[in-house]
Formats: sequence, structure tokens, C-alpha cells
Amino acid sequence: MVGILLASHGGFADGIAQSAQMLFGEQENFAHVILTPDEGPQDIHDKMEKAISSFTDQNEVLFLVDLWGGTPFNQANSLIEEHANWAIVAGMNLPMVVEALTQRLTNPDATAHAIATAIVKPAQDGVKTKPVDLMPQSENPVVAKEQPSESKKSIPVGTVIGDGHLKIVLARIDSRLLHGQVATGWIPTMHPDRVIVVSDSVAKDEMRKSMIREAAPAGVKAHTVPIKKMIELAKDPRFGDTHALLLFENPEDLLTVIKAGVDIKTVNVGSMSYSVGDVNANNVLSMNQQDVDTFRELEKMGIKYDVRKVPTDKSGNMDAILNKAQNLLDEQNK
Repeated sequence: MVGILLASHGGFADGIAQSAQMLFGEQENFAHVILTPDEGPQDIHDKMEKAISSFTDQNEVLFLVDLWGGTPFNQANSLIEEHANWAIVAGMNLPMVVEALTQRLTNPDATAHAIATAIVKPAQDGVKTKPVDLMPQSENPVVAKEQPSESKKSIPVGTVIGDGHLKIVLARIDSRLLHGQVATGWIPTMHPDRVIVVSDSVAKDEMRKSMIREAAPAGVKAHTVPIKKMIELAKDPRFGDTHALLLFENPEDLLTVIKAGVDIKTVNVGSMSYSVGDVNANNVLSMNQQDVDTFRELEKMGIKYDVRKVPTDKSGNMDAILNKAQNLLDEQNK
């Protein structure tokens, strides 16, 4: 596995590393070093060597540094001269680090050079403005959009695509819906071509729907549909070639679609935010009595639970979590 080393002036590398691990969880073969105002080139050189010595594979090392030509870059450059497999990418930002970790997660055999090549475009694409017209115009003329082809037209109702059955690659309960942990962890791991947020309330909120569409990574479409529509989609044979990642805000909505016949066997339980009257079953799951009862009902129906924020986490014990939540609710109601 490629060792990834972040390096910067000041605390920049520390902050990006912390942000990245909020999305991916704790990472092995991942280090960050900084040059403080009272230090010189040799100090960060020594920090880099110490960090690299902690990597299990020192044949493949990727440096992500803040500035081309700065002291962290220069010291990394002096280190790679004797290591043909090592690489440096300057201009570090969070999308770059996220893509590097994603590349490593989805392809453990990737080389430092391959990851270095793969992360440049996502790092550049991470620079966006809103309103979009604030972005500088490309020097190259924009080619007119091609006209929709026949294949892009609506597929007639009743058409069977593939085997006629929607492929649900992941069903997740997460009150934050489509956010960093989903976009950078679960989507690269599960490879959906669509993310479908299933929520009656969000489906009525144009602003939230727009934010969800914009949060989807390149190559993946994001949609928000009400519960009834999700039930219809799951039974529509035109979606037989679709691989979907479903996101639910709560277990009650999930129970509704399962009772209606949507084929879900395992549920990833990610996070449930706190509301008045809830109890904290653990550091990311807050529940009320209805939530606990719903999870128990799903359990009786044979639904399995995978309690993880990100793919690299170990799965939690849902039974213990529900028992704790019930005990806290009983105490609260005394």
C-alpha cells in the first residue's frame, strides 16, 4: 500500500489530515508533518524521514505538499532523488487528499505514480465558485453541446432493461444524506451509477434537492424522490441496468419501502442526528422510542445491520446499541 505523507508550512497539513480522517476514519500509512516558524529545512526533512519510517511499505511513497518550490517541497524533492517509485504533487487541497485516499482504498495495488496522476484533476475540479459565472472562462472555446441522441430519449414504459430488477448496492440510514463520508467513502467502494435520496420532505425542498445534486461526485447522478416514487422505481423493469445507492433519513422510511416490496436485505446504519427527546445510543446515533421499535421490527423481518460510518470502520453491534438506547429511554421516562 502506498504511504501518503502530507507536508506544509504551518498547521495546514495537520488540518487537512484531520478533515480527511473525519471522512475516511483513521488511516494506516498516512502521515502529516509541518514546518513551524522557528524551524528550518533540516527539521522538516527529519520529520519526513521519521514519518516514512513508520510506513509498512517504503517502496511506494506519495508526498502531497502545499507549495511548489517551498521548503516542504524542496525537502521532499531531495528525498525522492534516490527513490524512483516515489512522487510529489504540489498544490495540496482537501479534494486532492480525498482522491488519494479513495484511489488507495479502491485499488490497494496502485503505485505512488499512478495515484499522483489520478489526483491532479479532482484537485483542480475542487476549485469552484457560486455563482458559477464567477469562474474564469477557459482559454479554449467551449464546444457546443451535442444534441441528445436517440438513446437518450425516454425509454417506453414496460421496456425491460437487463434482468428488469434495480440493483441496490447499498441502503444507508444517514440523517445527513449525501455528504463527505458517502461521496468519498461509500460511493467509490460500492460503485453506484445513481444515488437516490428517499425522503418525502426533502423531495419537496428545492434547495436541498439542488445541494444533493451538486454534492454527487463526477460520473454519478443524484436524485431525490418521495417514498412512493422509490417503490415504483424498484418495480420498474426499465431500471434493470441501474446500480443504486439508497439514502434514508430514518428507519421509518426504510421500513415503509421494505414493506412495500423493495428488495433490501442489509442496511448500513451510518448516523442519526439528535432531536429533542432522543437519547444518544453512541457518538453518532441518536434515537427515540419509535426509532428503536422500528429497528426491532426490521430485525424481526430478517434485515441485517452493518453499523459503520465509513467502509474502513469495523461494524458495530446493533443489538448492543439498541439495548443501550432502550435503557436510556426507559430511564428518561421514569
